[in-house]
Amino acid sequence: MTTKEEIFDLIKNKIVEVLPFLNSTLISPESSLRDFGANSIDRMEILLETMEALNAKVPMTEFGKITNIQGIVDLLYQKLHAG
Repeated sequence: MTTKEEIFDLIKNKIVEVLPFLNSTLISPESSLRDFGANSIDRMEILLETMEALNAKVPMTEFGKITNIQGIVDLLYQKLHAG
């Protein structure tokens, strides 16, 4: 089973792939993708690539109210461990 820490590390790696100018040490669970200058296409790419790596399917609308990376981690963890 995938842990929240593993999901966070995966998201962090995807952020650095999409935003290579960003130092990964600046990324924390409390950070927002917008804090790093990620536009809507960047954010979608990060989410889609993360879901693909986890083999998870989550409607993009479910990410709409999430304000930080921890929220993304929590949602993906919940979906991966549901039922």
